[in-house]
Amino acid sequence: MAEFEKHLYVIVFPINALVSSQLSPTEFAQHYAVGSAKHFRGKVIFVEVDITFRNQYFDIDHYLALTVPKTDGTPKKTKFISSYAVLEHIDLRSLKNLYLVTTNGKALEIASRPYTATNEPGLVRIYQEITPLSNLVVSTLDQRAFGKYITSETKSKGAPKICFTQFEFNVAEFMEKNKNREMMYSPIPETNPTRLYEYLVELKTDPSKKTKTISLNTTLMEASYGLIRHGFWFAAGTELLFYPMPSQAELQRDHFEWWRHVR
Repeated sequence: MAEFEKHLYVIVFPINALVSSQLSPTEFAQHYAVGSAKHFRGKVIFVEVDITFRNQYFDIDHYLALTVPKTDGTPKKTKFISSYAVLEHIDLRSLKNLYLVTTNGKALEIASRPYTATNEPGLVRIYQEITPLSNLVVSTLDQRAFGKYITSETKSKGAPKICFTQFEFNVAEFMEKNKNREMMYSPIPETNPTRLYEYLVELKTDPSKKTKTISLNTTLMEASYGLIRHGFWFAAGTELLFYPMPSQAELQRDHFEWWRHVR
């Protein structure tokens, strides 16, 4: 019987789960997005985990031992290890490359790199929390401060670890276009533009406010990958892991087969 390499993957969207698989990342992306009866539509985001990672919360060795080829010789596609409180028990240092999967199973591989950007303080940004929270948040905190705030400075709105992204959003343009309009418009799907407008005004006029939750439901199911600004962050207190999103010019030049399927 053929030998297949075993992998650990942590899915961060649309669910949060740790799974083992004998599929390569590209094969896993195709299977989970379009080849699995358990997930019928939509984009997928997952990260490969170092195969040597262990945490007593997970019975990894037990499930890896069960990750063996089927009787017909084909590889075991997925073996769920855990689907509850997963990210909280993952060592961020064990995370390898991140994969953004389109609705038809095309995967963009992104390697992490140090986040060295110098951010102007006080700018209003829109963050989509991915897991374990799914809130859409408008905030005056930059990415480092937001990650630290959510994971170590607030219990009512936070979690021990979090994966989040930032949406491309021109606040001044949005405010100007919707000023005095009876029917407002938001470039971010599944959001209430009137509430967004009111919260932006509140943040800009009240320095004591750090964050306002626009929605408790994720917008990632409908939002295009093209809305992503900068990339993706995993945060745990002051620990920050960053996956940079390629520019649209880079995507068109170097990853056109993936980019043409993005909506």
